Amino acid sequence: MTLLPRAVRLAVMATLDIGLHARARPVSSKQLAARYDLPPRRLESLLQALVRGGILRSVRGPQGGYELARERRRLTLAKIARAALGAEGESEDLAQIEKALGFVLEDVETGLFERLEQATLDDLAARAIEQGYGERADAGADFAI
Repeated sequence: MTLLPRAVRLAVMATLDIGLHARARPVSSKQLAARYDLPPRRLESLLQALVRGGILRSVRGPQGGYELARERRRLTLAKIARAALGAEGESEDLAQIEKALGFVLEDVETGLFERLEQATLDDLAARAIEQGYGERADAGADFAI
């Protein structure tokens, strides 16, 4: 059983991808959708929720797309998850599970979000780079104003 809704997993994946690939120029939603074989409309609404949540910044124009709104080390997975959950709203399945499991899920969710508060996008990026996904960057060079 997966505890995190699909929207949260997609949000973390998209944010990580953008954090790893948006160094030279923003990553377009079309690039992300093609890379992960996702429906562009579904992904676009999630990306906009991440913009509203202060996780991503939208860049307009022909070379536009999305980039991180903050440094990777300042983006906790909990912030990303909360922004994604705000976009998704209460799913019917999640509501039924909560009803059935009640207090147990509260404890699990509290523990999960405590752990997500400790983990940053930078931690996740380092693991992805160790596994050969993305490029290693100079320390502190992952954010531009």
